[in-house]
Amino acid sequence: MREGIVSAFQQVLSEDPGWRADVEGLHFKCLSSNEAESLEVQFTEEEIYAALMGMNGDKAPGPDGFTIAFWQSSWELVKEEIMELFREFYNQCSFANSLNSTFIVLIPKKGGAEDLGDFRPISLVGSLYKLLAKVLANRLKKVLNKVVSGDQNAFVRGKQILDASLMANEVIDFWHKRKEKGLICKLDIEKAYDSINWKFLMKVLVKMGFGSRWLDWIWWCISTAKFSVMINGVPTGFFSNFKGLRQGDPLSPYLFVLGMEVLSILIRRAVDGGFLSGCKIKGRGEEEMIVSHMLFADDTIIFCEANKEQVSALSWILAWFEAASGLRINLDKSVLIPVEECGWKTKEGRGTYGVGVWKEIMKEAKWCWENTKFKLYEMAVNKNATVNEMWDHSSGPGGWNLRFHRDFNDWELDLIRGLLIMLRDFKLSSEEDGVLWKRGGHGKYGVKEAYNGLVVTNACDFPYKSVW
Repeated sequence: MREGIVSAFQQVLSEDPGWRADVEGLHFKCLSSNEAESLEVQFTEEEIYAALMGMNGDKAPGPDGFTIAFWQSSWELVKEEIMELFREFYNQCSFANSLNSTFIVLIPKKGGAEDLGDFRPISLVGSLYKLLAKVLANRLKKVLNKVVSGDQNAFVRGKQILDASLMANEVIDFWHKRKEKGLICKLDIEKAYDSINWKFLMKVLVKMGFGSRWLDWIWWCISTAKFSVMINGVPTGFFSNFKGLRQGDPLSPYLFVLGMEVLSILIRRAVDGGFLSGCKIKGRGEEEMIVSHMLFADDTIIFCEANKEQVSALSWILAWFEAASGLRINLDKSVLIPVEECGWKTKEGRGTYGVGVWKEIMKEAKWCWENTKFKLYEMAVNKNATVNEMWDHSSGPGGWNLRFHRDFNDWELDLIRGLLIMLRDFKLSSEEDGVLWKRGGHGKYGVKEAYNGLVVTNACDFPYKSVW
């Protein structure tokens, strides 16, 4: 079993030496010379210390066995050795290969995981390499918005995690109000981080105007890694990779976003050429804008008209992107969502194209939905009724006034009984409803408060005083 798992990962991380499409003909946003030079300045003690103290100290250690908390607590003792490492990396564009050794840990995606595909591989990198990569990532994120388009929302300063969802909702609402037919394509990239081609990524960096020293640094970081797979707590195998980025490497999310910019450029070119339409929406100033796609890391949403020509054009774009980057669209996990009546049927869509059509649009079909609450929903007189319309205020504290098209059969009584039991726990008041974020002092949602709410608050400090 051990040999089989190692062999599987070696195969995933090996590269096909075949033909790759070129990105030379694409036009990228570029860094200015000053911005490119700012990435290649000497590393300072203040910069390294700030990066170190900004990291989570209690994450699982890599092959060197040291947590980040060790270096944080021992900074005054070890800072000269760390500074020497950074000076060597700056001058020689390299470091000892042993610093880039990596443990692959398999995290179950679901309960009762059995197949290797049910596990997510996470890379545990060495602590010194993680610090070096964090410093580089901090530099890179300062200029990321200079080279990626506004269609990308991940890891870009000034962008919120909800921006893409809100924009998608605006597009759907726009289509609904005008009774226009549209198609939303939610794409899933198969083994995204593990599949991206290194040469493709380096060509993208060159086209974006990154300097030669920076390119050498990035190439050394991604190409010198060695892997062992942790199986039942025992490291197994020792092999190299020839493509892909490591989940757990601070640089990986930013480099992946740069690679996905190619897909964004291809879609924009298709829109400009009339092969894809996107959705034309108007802002408050009546200014018209075209929303054709949105990207958040490896999550991609594309908007187009519901016709064969545009779906065909999209398939050619995705095929070209795969040929250039090595990133393949997983059709089994991708979703086509028709807006308004597009004349599609679920069975035909799955059989013809190999993709599933959004289950939400088929809630009213008994044969394809097992949740009993939606069977009651089918029988409701007003399927779009508000809570206020379903609440009877005429007597005492009020009560639910549920109206259905017909009386219930004996075998359906348990359904309505279960619904009433569920509704009994909801207490209504006469006050107007409002949305309140409980964790934020101002009542509004904030990413920082949400993150702090997820972090374990009773975690113990690193007990270095008890050890040394």
